[in-house]
Amino acid sequence: MNRRYSEEFKREAVRQVLERGYSVSEESDRLGVSTKSLYAWVAVERLKRNGDEGDALQAMRRENARLRTELRRAEEERDILKKAAAYFAKASG
Repeated sequence: MNRRYSEEFKREAVRQVLERGYSVSEESDRLGVSTKSLYAWVAVERLKRNGDEGDALQAMRRENARLRTELRRAEEERDILKKAAAYFAKASG
């Protein structure tokens, strides 16, 4: 039998598995859905969530790289100022 389920029904079934910790077989029995269908819905949701996490991770990596570059520049400026201060202290003393 080939049934169609609403997106809301699928989301709730997946939420029961991913967020509430029910097993796929337990939830599929309770809802009257095949385990194959529920596994497929869960897999799709995991891909979506990983995609969102992947975007966030990429943004964090870009920010990390930008901050490393900024830190390197600040350290170089600090080192130049230290050398200049030492030079002028030596020259005036």
